Amino acid sequence: MTYQQTLNYLYDRLPMFSKIGAAAYKADLHNTIALCNAIGNPQQKIKTIHIAGTNGKGSTAHMLAAILQCAGYKTGLYTSPHIKDFRERIKVNGQMILEQAVIDFVKKTKNITAEISPSFFELTVAMAFDYFENQNCDIVVVETGLGGLLDSTNIITPILSIITNIGYDHQNILGNTLQEIAMQKAGIIKQNVPVVIGDTLPETKQIFIDIANSKNADLFFANELFTPSGIAYEGNVLVVDVHNVMTCKTEKYKLGLIGLYQSKNICTVLESVEQLKNIGINITNTALSQGLQEVKKITGLQGRWEILQQNPTIILDVAHNKDGIGQVLYQLETEYSYSNLHFILGFVKDKDVAETLKLFPKNAKYYFTNAHIARAMPVNDLKQIALLAGLDGDAFDNVNDALANAKVNVATNDVIMICGSFFVIGEIDNI
Repeated sequence: MTYQQTLNYLYDRLPMFSKIGAAAYKADLHNTIALCNAIGNPQQKIKTIHIAGTNGKGSTAHMLAAILQCAGYKTGLYTSPHIKDFRERIKVNGQMILEQAVIDFVKKTKNITAEISPSFFELTVAMAFDYFENQNCDIVVVETGLGGLLDSTNIITPILSIITNIGYDHQNILGNTLQEIAMQKAGIIKQNVPVVIGDTLPETKQIFIDIANSKNADLFFANELFTPSGIAYEGNVLVVDVHNVMTCKTEKYKLGLIGLYQSKNICTVLESVEQLKNIGINITNTALSQGLQEVKKITGLQGRWEILQQNPTIILDVAHNKDGIGQVLYQLETEYSYSNLHFILGFVKDKDVAETLKLFPKNAKYYFTNAHIARAMPVNDLKQIALLAGLDGDAFDNVNDALANAKVNVATNDVIMICGSFFVIGEIDNI
């Protein structure tokens, strides 16, 4: 098969959560275990860091991978979903998996795939572990896909577990309360493996304490150990003063990711670095600073408060749930001066879109759209739900048409914000 034929096989023949939603989700690890057994269990031969959480796990994964690479380690990175190219999911030292490696893996697993019919995600996870072993990675940063306990990535025994935060998302699979969601995320906590919790909630803190105690896992709450303050901008860099509670010292850090919400993620990263040092990973202050400031260049991260142009300002962000959207709206309100706000919005239909839309300002201009996947909320349905929330706007079947229309209607000092779905962001031309 050619690479394109291989991709078509992956997309069309295997159930894919991003396309069809919960029907593609396998609530057990059987297929992933079977796949990895068939290829020699590569996940047992690599050193891993495992990251779960409702929001921020992608940014945290990329920052840690950049830091480790700057520290001289050959670093694998597994994240999902991708924005433009399937190969974004599997990287070594910032370089995407080779097309030939994708072809070879699909050929190698053809028989076991025919036998057990894995999902797209299950096969991709096994592909990642196989590639990282073949590439002789020193360390691999692994982001969960959904949840934790039953996520396909949860067949590893990492050297460090990280849970960034807990919020409402995927309630149809993970549960309807923060406690139920936390139980699922906490499923990545392993026996005798230290765990860092990023942003803590009173409703969920005890769950992590109890599960960590039951696993004899040392537990660290990053937001109790590091406190961000003095946030400012220097061009395309976010400058954050972070107070270390243990040392009583405040350090200035420069981040190449300029979303205000990264000030929380950096605390998670800093505590994770401390724990990695404690278990023998050599990370210098120089590597830490360089990795944080050059993360986008090093790992190729996209879609996190990404400014496409100025005058008028056009920003995109992959925020797609209530907590993430809330952070986006807060930054627009506190950090930007504008005459008018223009929102280009598209969502998937298994999110609580009605509640999320209530967060948006009623005096903004709206351009509703949809991605071209089965899981996307049809644009006319979105427009009707938005009307009930007091938001009026026009409907566009393609995000690029929505953006073109918005550009016609903006003044120089206006802001256009594009958010709501990874998949809408992925269909924007020229990013």
